[in-house]
Amino acid sequence: MNTPAIFDHHAIRLRRDRAVAKQALVGPILEAATAILSDRLDDVARSFTAALDIGGRGAVSQMLAERHIPTLSMDISARQAALSAPYGVCASPECLPFAPESFDLVVACLSLHWVNDLPGTFMQIRRSLRPDGLFLACIPILPTLRPLRTALERAELALSDGVSPRVSPLPTQQGCVQLLQRAGFALPVVDSERLDLRYRSTSALLADLRAAGETSALVERPRRFTSRMLFAAAAAELEAELEGPHATTRDIGNPEGFPMPLHMAVLSGWAPAPTQPQPLQPGQFQHDLRDVLSDAKTDDEGADHSD
Repeated sequence: MNTPAIFDHHAIRLRRDRAVAKQALVGPILEAATAILSDRLDDVARSFTAALDIGGRGAVSQMLAERHIPTLSMDISARQAALSAPYGVCASPECLPFAPESFDLVVACLSLHWVNDLPGTFMQIRRSLRPDGLFLACIPILPTLRPLRTALERAELALSDGVSPRVSPLPTQQGCVQLLQRAGFALPVVDSERLDLRYRSTSALLADLRAAGETSALVERPRRFTSRMLFAAAAAELEAELEGPHATTRDIGNPEGFPMPLHMAVLSGWAPAPTQPQPLQPGQFQHDLRDVLSDAKTDDEGADHSD
């Protein structure tokens, strides 16, 4: 069965190409997301000899280079891949051009939410890992950009007879857990992080999305010219709902402005290996949970009595 095409790969490539020129504007956001993955990597007590960076926009490859991990970077955009020179490859994450067991570490930072076939991509990543290799990623999840989506829908309903898809769908944290399990990763872990961003105007938010190459690339996106009245009405809806002051510049971390947090799922999973801890099968347990709880209660009562 063919996977339905939700995202336009050609549009994604163009947006990421164009974003290179203004990407420094969202550098603090990319660096913060990379730092989260860096912290997770520091918690792993092992060394890596061959890493794949998927869509890291230069930040991830630099982080891995600081750890002296040989890294190959890839991106659907050739200009983005070039940011990780000398080892950058232009390729789609939906069709990884690597032999099985090529890497012992795969890192994807804010790059997999534009993939049509996420289950298939996760399986390809697992196959590209050597046994006991690590997959580490962060993915934007709901409710990221939900206020913007709602404001655009309300504004378009007020100005026309219907609503067009303008903000890309995002997975949930639970959906990310299921993706790791379905792809066959061992010891899967998914937790959440939030970057608390604030904006002084809707136009500043949209400017950041353009600078990050994150404007809509939906197959069903409107292809006609969008009236300025729509964005003006959406801005009024959004800023009134969030009670943010009206201004013209982006502001991150300032108590002024309206909040637009970036919610992320941080994923880690390991390619299966016989050396990994294995869960016990039913009937293999050696202790009854009731006995353990009873012993703990007795110990607590004895401690209270001695006091």
